[in-house]
Amino acid sequence: MAGALNSVAGGGSFISFPALLFSGVAPIAANATNTAAVWPGTMASTFAYRKEFGVDARRLLPPLLVTGSLGGVLGALILLRTPQSTFLHLVPWLLLAATLLFVFSGRMTAWIRRRAGHQKGSRMLMVGVLFLEFFVAIYVGYFGAGVGILVLALLALLGMENIHAMNGMKTLIVSVVNGVALVTFIWAHIVVWPQALLMLVGASLGGYGGAHYAQKTNPKYIRWLVIAVGFGMSACFFIRY
Repeated sequence: MAGALNSVAGGGSFISFPALLFSGVAPIAANATNTAAVWPGTMASTFAYRKEFGVDARRLLPPLLVTGSLGGVLGALILLRTPQSTFLHLVPWLLLAATLLFVFSGRMTAWIRRRAGHQKGSRMLMVGVLFLEFFVAIYVGYFGAGVGILVLALLALLGMENIHAMNGMKTLIVSVVNGVALVTFIWAHIVVWPQALLMLVGASLGGYGGAHYAQKTNPKYIRWLVIAVGFGMSACFFIRY
């Protein structure tokens, strides 16, 4: 189900992360395992966007990837040093925040489209965006659900105009940040590999099937389904924890 949702509208972590918790995996290990399960899919999406990377992308990506990698490692280290009980109490708020980002992603995307091209890059603007990206990357390494729209907003602030190139850059940045966080989790031996590999197979099958049926399904219905799942999971965790 998570793979199918990701291929159509995103938000698969609203299912895969709680599923790990409900199956008895410890909260922080569940977060790390979920990262391991979904990371190959995001890398594959990056490969599909490779032809969209133009001059602007090649100029902006190196500093964005370096800053994002540093933030991703820091976020993962903060997660590893968070007590299990504390992280479990944060989970409802993190799920709710991610759901709200998903709810307002349509309006934010419209703003991004209007904003794109109205600001041109300057050194101070680049420094400011890198500063903001560092904190966004910390969130990616720590939890990360719903972060794509924030990365798109940062790219719009840099004056990016091509929405396809922006989506490709967003996917690459998030993939790299998740990748360095995943390396940190593997180094700390907290990824539960049997579940991660099983979920990887399920997400791949679901992603293939979801992409096939996405062309026959009204995306608005899928979007509302993701929102309902997000709010439902948030409420469930607020009640339980």
